Amino acid sequence: MNEPGFGTMARVGTSPTPSPAVTLSSLINGANVGPVLVEGEPRPLKAALVELSRRLGVAAPERFPETVQEGLECITRVLGVDRCTLAEFTSDERSLTCTQGFAMPGMPPSPSGDLAVLLPWHTEQLRQGRILAHRQLPDCLPPEAVREAEFVTAIGLKSSLTVPLMAAGAVMGSLTVSSFQSFRTWPPDVVASLEMLAALFGSALLQRQTSQRLRVAEDRNQSLQDEVRGLSDRLDRETVILQKEVVRAQGFDEMVGTSAALSRVLHQIEQVSAAESPVLILGETGTGKDLAARAIHDRSRRRSRPLVAVNCAALPDALIESELFGYEKGAFTGAVSRTLGRFEIADGGSILLDEIGELPMGAQAKLLRVIEDGTFERLGSARTIRVNVRVIAATNRDLARDVREGRFRADLFYRLNVFPLTIPPLRERAEDVPFLAWHFINAKQGALGRAIKRVPERLMRALETYAWPGNIRELENVIERALIVTSGPVLVIDAPFLEPAGGREPSETRLADVEKAHIEAVLRQCGWKVAGRNNAAERLGLRRGTLQFRMKKLGIRRPTEGV
Repeated sequence: MNEPGFGTMARVGTSPTPSPAVTLSSLINGANVGPVLVEGEPRPLKAALVELSRRLGVAAPERFPETVQEGLECITRVLGVDRCTLAEFTSDERSLTCTQGFAMPGMPPSPSGDLAVLLPWHTEQLRQGRILAHRQLPDCLPPEAVREAEFVTAIGLKSSLTVPLMAAGAVMGSLTVSSFQSFRTWPPDVVASLEMLAALFGSALLQRQTSQRLRVAEDRNQSLQDEVRGLSDRLDRETVILQKEVVRAQGFDEMVGTSAALSRVLHQIEQVSAAESPVLILGETGTGKDLAARAIHDRSRRRSRPLVAVNCAALPDALIESELFGYEKGAFTGAVSRTLGRFEIADGGSILLDEIGELPMGAQAKLLRVIEDGTFERLGSARTIRVNVRVIAATNRDLARDVREGRFRADLFYRLNVFPLTIPPLRERAEDVPFLAWHFINAKQGALGRAIKRVPERLMRALETYAWPGNIRELENVIERALIVTSGPVLVIDAPFLEPAGGREPSETRLADVEKAHIEAVLRQCGWKVAGRNNAAERLGLRRGTLQFRMKKLGIRRPTEGV
């Protein structure tokens, strides 16, 4: 009987982010790589996926064949198979021909001729986008695959895995790995990774075809310029989508980007996730500290238990201890029943203490005890409760300075500061801005009834050069506002503060001016409201006290007229 395929939408599992130093050459020539067809995501194959994405994303169209050939050799050696072949359909999908391949010494080369004639059943399955995983050939083939059975018997093929090359909703061809020396199994994680590699190759083929059409269009008369621009925009979008999908394949969900600064953070997250130590996440407001905490929890042994988040700045000092540690009935006025605290709810999992720098001194002492020996008492009770909770703290404050000035306990700081993790501000990872912008466009435009196809290059450059005092949260708000005011397929950004920096080095004065202008603009839009519904603090992603502090520091005052 024919073995069923795994489906064309196989989900790629999460895996560690490979080091930026990984290259195809190192994967091909690395010592003791060996076969990796075992349960669990193959790390060398994932490293090849990320490196191929980078290489294909920057390679000129004429270098695609060379890069693809290196990729086929890498896949063959990393998987420990005997041959890897790339086949392409003609534009009418009638013929399927092997265009590139790599075979180990002594193994049969890629088949020549039209595979649609040589292997008709196999080709028809590919046209329908099916994955073909054969473990024991020719026994696993269906009765109608007569020519396929004759073919594999003639060449001595024992096992094969074929995945379709999908791009823009069409089947471009196929990627096949073959084993002649032994029977092989194809675990779902390996199938999923090979499917992602096939998507990379499919996108590369589509880009090459698009570039070829561009060159033809450029040789035509001036009346075809609209077609040229359309094809160019499509090529840019395919590149962005390709890179974004590889980011998703690394398993970091909303942490979008490819910059070196972000890669360092993701590597640190992978290092600390398996540990049980407290983590202190540092960074400016809006950098994504909560996403980093979620990523740490999701990769830890505690991922099956909850991650309980507490915003220490949002709770009054009088309530913070009862929220964290719970209380007994009658412990205070209004305590009508026993209530579990956040630490008890998080038992066996993790707790995120956001804005830890705002925690009052009394609660700090109790928190230190929980971190050190896992015990505490509910308010109104003398019974000691023991929990097993991993503490992840986050703050945008300089806790070391707060310790020196007596606002934060030194012993708690040292206990939390076992593994400090600093999230870089957006101005230090400007190359990630285009990826983030398209991420927010794709996430929000459906609900707003928009269909954005292009962001003008001038606007994208402005987004990259702006200092972003509110970081990723501010960028998200700018994109959402742009989607609201845009009616056509080209994004319109109504943000006068987005002015290119003109190559000047950023300075404190420049950044303060930009921040002041932005805050004033948002205040005007909100009618100078810093509290209540639709207030400026909410739009800026700040607490009301933080906004008032910044207004005072920057000399922002509400005008006396028109209020």
